[in-house]
Amino acid sequence: MRLVTMASIMALLAAPAAGADGQVERIVARHVRSIVPADGAGGVAVALRIEGRTLFFNYGWADRADKRPITTDTLFNLASLRKVFETTLLAQAVGNGELRLDDPVTKYVAELDPDGHIGRVTLGQLATHTSGLLLPQDHPPWPDWGYTLPEFIHTLNVWKADKAPGQQHLYTHAGYVLLQLALERRYGVPIDELIEQRLLRPLGMTSTTLPRQDDSTRGRMSPEHKRRAVQGYSERGEPLREPGSQESYYRWPGTGQMYSSARDMAVFLAANLGELPVERSLREAMNLAHQSVWTIGPRNRQALAWEVLGTDAPTITEKYGGLHNASAYIGMMLRHKLGIVILGNRGKQYPNEVGRRILLELAASRRLRA
Repeated sequence: MRLVTMASIMALLAAPAAGADGQVERIVARHVRSIVPADGAGGVAVALRIEGRTLFFNYGWADRADKRPITTDTLFNLASLRKVFETTLLAQAVGNGELRLDDPVTKYVAELDPDGHIGRVTLGQLATHTSGLLLPQDHPPWPDWGYTLPEFIHTLNVWKADKAPGQQHLYTHAGYVLLQLALERRYGVPIDELIEQRLLRPLGMTSTTLPRQDDSTRGRMSPEHKRRAVQGYSERGEPLREPGSQESYYRWPGTGQMYSSARDMAVFLAANLGELPVERSLREAMNLAHQSVWTIGPRNRQALAWEVLGTDAPTITEKYGGLHNASAYIGMMLRHKLGIVILGNRGKQYPNEVGRRILLELAASRRLRA
């Protein structure tokens, strides 16, 4: 697999702050202001891809107590942005003929009952939130309990769908935990290694990490990464756990959160926009993951983890991620080669709304051609 060279990455990101376009900076700052905590409990990092350049903007504190500011290399909890990495893996496997979207998940997770309701669920349905699977950990009121792997398998085997899989759209974290299991079983490789081997290493994303949460050498965030990790804050500005913490309702390795920086996510953004030289199967996988496969509403369609907003140009292909101590967003106008990543370390800041407004205003102000 061809690797992205460091020279390519440096050229991609070679847009010094001093040369950043003043109009762009004003537009970003005006919109981002609404999600930069006034009390200093948190901050925001932005990576913007526009007209072949990458611009970075940083606001607020990575850790208020230590007066550690947000930088382009600060590590943030990606929350559900992790899902677009997993569906890129899935799409690449489909393109390589290694599995199919209509494969039943029971083909890969042997403990599941093929004669139960879970036996009707396909990998594609898991990736598009159309399996019908919904557990208490998927929605408020959030429970204070979770699952070991045997408990999760048992829950899936006794699960009864209220509609046949493929008949409704229900956003589900549990479905992605099951998709992770299927990918791991297909390749016999833990999910963190799959993501590293097939995505992070080829893209040169050295600051992106998914600690495994076990006693192995990959079980914890490295000391260097931990020093760069944000302190997470609640919606009310209370510090929650320690920087780089891992939380999950699922009690086995690989089910925690990914961390990344604005600089690394800028590379992922540029690759998804088709502006970075990557190996063919990865390029095609990203394209496949962007394709709409389910209509959620009049102006909202579901792709593989990604959602597509708008029926006419300009459309925005996006993913939002939110936890009680993190808020994240990646959005793209693919035809315009315009995209943005917004990473925050405070809960319920809704950078998706901010990101959309920035993209639409920039597209209009620059009169970017489709």
